[in-house]
Amino acid sequence: MTLRPGLFQDFPEIVAAMSTRQGGVPGSPFGMNLSYRVGDDPSRVHENRAAFFGSLGIPLDRLAIPSQVHSATVRDVDRAGEYPECDALLTGTRDVALCVTVADCVPILLYAPARGVIGAVHAGWRGTSAGILVLAVERMRELFQVDPSDLRAWLGPSAAVCCYTVGGDVASQFDARFVTRDGRGIVLDLKSANRHLLLSAGVKPERIEVSPACTITESNRFHSYRRDREASGRMMAVIALRPSPSAR
Repeated sequence: MTLRPGLFQDFPEIVAAMSTRQGGVPGSPFGMNLSYRVGDDPSRVHENRAAFFGSLGIPLDRLAIPSQVHSATVRDVDRAGEYPECDALLTGTRDVALCVTVADCVPILLYAPARGVIGAVHAGWRGTSAGILVLAVERMRELFQVDPSDLRAWLGPSAAVCCYTVGGDVASQFDARFVTRDGRGIVLDLKSANRHLLLSAGVKPERIEVSPACTITESNRFHSYRRDREASGRMMAVIALRPSPSAR
């Protein structure tokens, strides 16, 4: 099963999607796992990636993937490859597919139609508290002259406020409006915190789409490290500017 953000449906020049845990190579204990870093058979991961990205018309040699170290580091790229020590990628180059890998953290896909610029952001609690989305929007403005009010932003399935419990040390790094203390303990609303970052950076509220889906509770649809620990696979969210017709 592949998720397609409704926010981008009016923009045929881009492809944007997120995988789930459904499908995958038969017999795999991880299901539709797209990560080489969880102990899965590499040949199964390759086959799963080929199936997911192939369904989107994206060749595997066009993927640009950040290493994801829970930082607030944003990099601009113009070619495929693996990029170390960062959690967000930006590009204005066609046919480069920006990816983030998730299993509870928030995957965020960005598109500025007026400038033809895209971004992919991985936001866990560390990256969120460090304002990675604000930094990504600022970098898009500095490098590509993107007006934040032109940006569209999709926040995908992640650990939701229904059950994302954290310790007091984590909660103390967030505004009280995003923290609930009740019988469940301390619960962090990571999606709302990231939506607030987008608004503070100048993105219009009607141009932000937030998936209500929770990776922890929806065990049939999503991988979740919080829920399954070492038995969890990983999903990917991707956004790419399609190649120009003359390049096809």
